[in-house]
Parts: sequence; C-alpha cells; structure tokens
Amino acid sequence: QVQLVESGGGSVQAGGSLKLSCAASGDSISHYKMDWYRQAPGKEREWVSSINRDGVTTYTSVKGRFTISRDNDKNTLYLEMNSLKTEDTAMYYCRAFRASEYWGQGTQVTVSS
Repeated sequence: QVQLVESGGGSVQAGGSLKLSCAASGDSISHYKMDWYRQAPGKEREWVSSINRDGVTTYTSVKGRFTISRDNDKNTLYLEMNSLKTEDTAMYYCRAFRASEYWGQGTQVTVSS
C-alpha cells in the first residue's frame, strides 16, 4: 500500500504563494487517483482538487488560483497555491484512492491578512 507525506506548508500573507508536496512511497502514484483536501479549524474536511491517472484535473472554487500536478517519476503530488486568501487557512491533506483510500498526515497552511 502507498504511504503519503505532505510538506511545504507554512505561514504567508494574503496574496502570497505556497507549493505543497505529497511524497509517496510503497507504491507508484501512477496507479491512483490523487486528491488534495483541507480542513479548517472547526470545519469538516473538504475536497480541494483531484488529478486522475490520465492527468485530468478537477477543482472546487479554488480553480484559477490553485494548480494540482503529479510527477510520476518522482512519485510526488503537488498543489501550487497562488493569490492565497485568509480563508485558505487549513490543514492540507493528500489522498490516494484505488479501491481503498490512503491519507497523509497533513501540512498546515496559515494565511494572514
């Protein structure tokens, strides 16, 4: 089974950028549909973006500001986040899905005004 480790989170001012990474081990991410989710304090975890095995991407309302990508050679999923807003503050998680789902431990993103 695949193991996932997120990194790249941090604290930025509104309007700034961050690029999250999700490094996989144990299996190739090319076998999985990959997703980014986030969970803000006091709120439920919400889906942010997906990329399927064919490279087709989908987004929630972050479309146009966030870009999901995958590098199968590096076995890593990415989320490039631009024009960050305070409401983007959350713990960000990557998920791999193929029959079962696998989650990373999350990386914190904090956007201040």
